[in-house]
Order: sequence, then C-alpha cells, then structure tokens
Amino acid sequence: MSIETFLLEIENRKKRDLEKLNKELDEKGTAIQNERDAQIREIKEDFANEAKLKSEREFARIIEAAKLQAKKILFDAINANMDSAFNVIKQEIKKYTKTPQYKKTLETMVKTSKKKLEQKITIHCREEDRTVLKELGVTIGSSIQTLGGIVAENKDGTKELDLTFEELLRTHEDQVKDFLTEMTP
Repeated sequence: MSIETFLLEIENRKKRDLEKLNKELDEKGTAIQNERDAQIREIKEDFANEAKLKSEREFARIIEAAKLQAKKILFDAINANMDSAFNVIKQEIKKYTKTPQYKKTLETMVKTSKKKLEQKITIHCREEDRTVLKELGVTIGSSIQTLGGIVAENKDGTKELDLTFEELLRTHEDQVKDFLTEMTP
C-alpha cells in the first residue's frame, strides 16, 4: 500500500467521520430547535392561560364591585325615599294634632295608659295638649317636645308608657317601611 492510498483512505475516513459528525450535529440541532420550540409554545400557553385567568378574575371583581355599587345606590335611593316619606308622615301628624279627632286619640291614649299602668297616672305632654288632658281629670306633669301624644307614668314613677307619635313611629318603623315599600311601584 502506498502512502498515497493510505493518505486517501485517511482522508476518506476523515470525510465520513466529518459527515457523520455533521449529521449528528444537524440531528442534535434539530432536536434542540424542536425542544426549544415546544418550550416556547408551552410558555406561551402558560402565559395565555394565566392572562386569561387573571382577566376573568378581574372581570368578576369588576362585575361584583359594580353590583355592589348598584345595590348601594338603590339602598341610598330607598332610604332617601323612606326619609322623605317619614317627613311627610310627620307633617301629616302635625296637621292631625290640630283636628278634633286628635282629642279623641288623646282620650284613648289616657285610657290605654290607665289599663297598662294603674288608675293614678301622671301625663307628660305638649304644652298645647295640657288643656285637653286636664279636662280628662289626669295629673299633668312636665311639658315634652313631641309631635303629639303622651308619656304616662304610674304614681311612683317606676313605670312609664311612651305613646308619643315619634315613639309609635319608631316602634312600628319596620311595618311602616314594609307598607311604603309595597306602595312603591
């Protein structure tokens, strides 16, 4: 074997080894490229899913906040209407205290107080009602600031019955509100 043949064989082997290495390098490069592309797709999908979840949560939060705000506005409007209705009721009570029917109401309040407390009672009332109540033969106590009605107490002052219109409105406030709510279209 000649040196030329030997060199040619070495060169051919070198070419085959180089082609084999180039082929392996291309395969590994392609595998790395495919793996990189798969990881990029996975990362993109993860970010897309995370962004979707965050946007859905933010959307739900915004919707709930809007619902809460709407309820607050409605609640405030209902309360404003209720306040207005109670003011109208109070104005009507003031008018009522100037009618002859109010005198009968005071008589009924005194009778009720005597039944609940005892026959000897002291009545606290508006200055304007003193004359009417004196005619009923009850002891008149101090004047009170009220729309109308009375506060009665037993002779010992240990029991009290508040029949002022404000107290009656306060104790029946829920019923009045229910009634007014039913009247609202």
